[in-house]
Amino acid sequence: MIRIYGIKSWSSVRKALSFFKENNLEIDFFDYKKESVPSTLITSWTKEIDIDILLNSKGAKYRTLGLKELNLDTEAKIQWLEKEPMLFKRPIVQSDDVLLVAFNEEAYKEAFL
Repeated sequence: MIRIYGIKSWSSVRKALSFFKENNLEIDFFDYKKESVPSTLITSWTKEIDIDILLNSKGAKYRTLGLKELNLDTEAKIQWLEKEPMLFKRPIVQSDDVLLVAFNEEAYKEAFL
């Protein structure tokens, strides 16, 4: 099963959802507005992908929280991601053997078609 993490109103998430629908691929959607990503899952992702790829350090939420000035270590970044899902790059797409961050149609084609 393919699971997409994000908020449906984000343009990159809408593009990902459209890609999977157009290619008749069944997905499960995890809505950040309804629940938080557990720190255990974020930690497991960091074993496959660098935390700085998961963390959207160019976004408005990152700037308004002043996180750059805090020089956060990995554990602190995981804690921030758990409580502020707007800090994730989006979407995150996960299946049994694939973990992709951000919308990338070519990477989706290679992984799922």
